[in-house]
Amino acid sequence: MKAIYRNPGQKWWRLPPPAVLVLIYFTLIVVGALVLWSPLANKAGITLADALFTSTSAVTVTGLSVVDVGSTFNFFGQLVIVVLIQMGGLGLMTFAVLLLSALGIPLGMPQRIILREDLNQSSFYNLTSLVQAILKIAFIAEAVGALFLCFVFVPEMGWSRGIWQAIFHSVSAFNNAGFSLFPDNLTNWVGDPIVNLVIPALFILGGLGFIVLADVWEKRSWHGLSLHSKLMLAGTVVLILFGWMMFAVLEWHNPSTLGHLGTTPSKIWASWFQAVSPRTAGFNTIDYADVHESTALMTMTLMLVGGGSTSTAGGIKVTTLIVLILATIAFFRRSTSLHAFGRSMGSDEVFKVMALTTISILLVLTGIFVTSISHDGEFLDLAFEVTSAFGTVGLSRGATADLDLTGRSVIMLMMFLGRVGPLTIGFFLATQSVPRVRYPDGKIYLG
Repeated sequence: MKAIYRNPGQKWWRLPPPAVLVLIYFTLIVVGALVLWSPLANKAGITLADALFTSTSAVTVTGLSVVDVGSTFNFFGQLVIVVLIQMGGLGLMTFAVLLLSALGIPLGMPQRIILREDLNQSSFYNLTSLVQAILKIAFIAEAVGALFLCFVFVPEMGWSRGIWQAIFHSVSAFNNAGFSLFPDNLTNWVGDPIVNLVIPALFILGGLGFIVLADVWEKRSWHGLSLHSKLMLAGTVVLILFGWMMFAVLEWHNPSTLGHLGTTPSKIWASWFQAVSPRTAGFNTIDYADVHESTALMTMTLMLVGGGSTSTAGGIKVTTLIVLILATIAFFRRSTSLHAFGRSMGSDEVFKVMALTTISILLVLTGIFVTSISHDGEFLDLAFEVTSAFGTVGLSRGATADLDLTGRSVIMLMMFLGRVGPLTIGFFLATQSVPRVRYPDGKIYLG
């Protein structure tokens, strides 16, 4: 598992784990694109560029698409997309560990290092148990979700097609992919209670993070939970309630979105769905091209935040936002440490979230800048697509399909960077040299 190459000076260098992880994901995307491009997988004879875009979106569990997935790909092609979503969402090394365990091959240190990077862990402790918990939680949740969705799709489409629709959308929802086999996503079920409960339940569970789910399952009490779990659960509830309330307030009388639904329950269901979906889920029951600009901006903010660490979600993560807020509060209080739920956090956490947020903002702004140069469209639509791609969300205002080759390439790059992780990319690009000299302190003026 050691990836090495030789330079002209005949010296051997070992690629760091983040680089190996990038190569693994890139390889899966290329292989997936070639399979989807073949006549075995599609019915419309799509181009290699469209196949590459679809594969990238599936592996990065984003959901943006330049083709209609349901009508373009046959059953085999849709099955390939499900496999790509599952592997990309749960982590490629998770399945590698499953395969090695089935073959009775022990997990060596190189594999553990890459697995640690893939699961965004800081130590090697209990990695194998975490992998087992991830797989168990994922398959149980997807099976239960598919079972409930069968009550919606089977009566409308028959047994075979209805069951497949339920399985596809359950896997897509739990992995926060947002892929749908319907051309208008889930807008036909805007007022359906089962769809509005099961789909959000799946992507909320997937977006919380497997560490949180395992912690809740083991402790089963608020006081016994770790600080990370408490921050994730509290932050998730606040963001959901905020998004739910704001979407309802902003869109209640918009005749193109909530206004035409008529009944109050339908409006509440639609507001609820759109409030939780930007947390990298990518499903929608209304057309985001018709929402107000203020709603689109709020949705972009939620997309950038994303879900939880070690989850199927993207974004800078909920805990990152919370630490940034706590650090800001500590600054104005002239405090040198952060406190939450009776626990303290050191400066390392602050530096990490600052690096992650800075890299994320720079990448998103650069993506918007390049896309706006190559495509002469509405700025808000372009910014929305780039933010959705980087947050691996998949929500769209309809601009992705109209982008030229440069614009689509930017979107694919944003999806890839958003899934692999901006901090991992930052560690990969950063020099690992250790300063030999400690420089004297200097003073700068801020603000």
